[in-house]
Amino acid sequence: MEILVFLLAPFVASLILTGIHAYLGVHVVERGVIFVDLALAQIAALGATVAVVIGMDPHGRASYWISLGFTFLGAAIFSFARSARGHIPQEAFIGIAYAVASATAILLMSKATGETEHLKDMLVGNILAVSWQEVRKTALLYGAVGLFHLIFRKKFLSISMNHGKAEQSGMNVHFWDFLFYASFGFVVTSSVAIAGVLLVFCYLIVPSVGAMLFADRIGPRLAIGWTMGTLVSALGCYLSVQLDTPTGATIVVTFGAILVLMFFLHLIVHRGRTAQDLEAAPAVQRELQTASSSRGK
Repeated sequence: MEILVFLLAPFVASLILTGIHAYLGVHVVERGVIFVDLALAQIAALGATVAVVIGMDPHGRASYWISLGFTFLGAAIFSFARSARGHIPQEAFIGIAYAVASATAILLMSKATGETEHLKDMLVGNILAVSWQEVRKTALLYGAVGLFHLIFRKKFLSISMNHGKAEQSGMNVHFWDFLFYASFGFVVTSSVAIAGVLLVFCYLIVPSVGAMLFADRIGPRLAIGWTMGTLVSALGCYLSVQLDTPTGATIVVTFGAILVLMFFLHLIVHRGRTAQDLEAAPAVQRELQTASSSRGK
């Protein structure tokens, strides 16, 4: 019972992360910018690193606003980085931003005390130590972001599902892209502070990829992604306590293991459907031949 009480706040925090990131993950996968979350998370971590180097509390309000400012800068770059002729993939800019932000953070932390511990926190976080106050603040922020996306869902989905058609319709794609990445930045900045870069990336991408194995429509994919994220969060937190391992890293590994299991289940289901289709094919051909002969007579 004591373990359950201890895990309650981290579990609720992970549910909040699952709710918003699984939805944003659908957009990210459809846009083909898989590493945008990882890049924005690293840029947010770079902002927090700057705050630490200049002597600020990494968990203070000033540090948060510096981190958010860096994230908005990244959002502006990514929203205007899409080449008009498409000859430079947007993912290239995202990868470069991630590499530069990571290297800059390492250089800055090499001049600060306690850099090893801070770099580890940026990567895997410490969701097990989250407080109820942080949970409430995060829930309110993500609720506001979710409401914003609900109101403008048609525009965001239009760009994500068919960017070319959205441009042809006369929509200001760069403006709405910036709003998407800016709202994304609010989420990422808070998530990195709670869970770290790697766990934030997994919450964004893995549920969406797992859902795509079994569903094509947005609704079913969200349902599968939310269910997967909830189960993995609970299992990861429990294993972390039982094995005495870092919570963020444990949840990341659990995500990977569950995704592998889902992939094998997908193969089994797909092969079963293929076999049924092959068995049904001769019968369909006979029916077509019978109908053809009847028309000939």
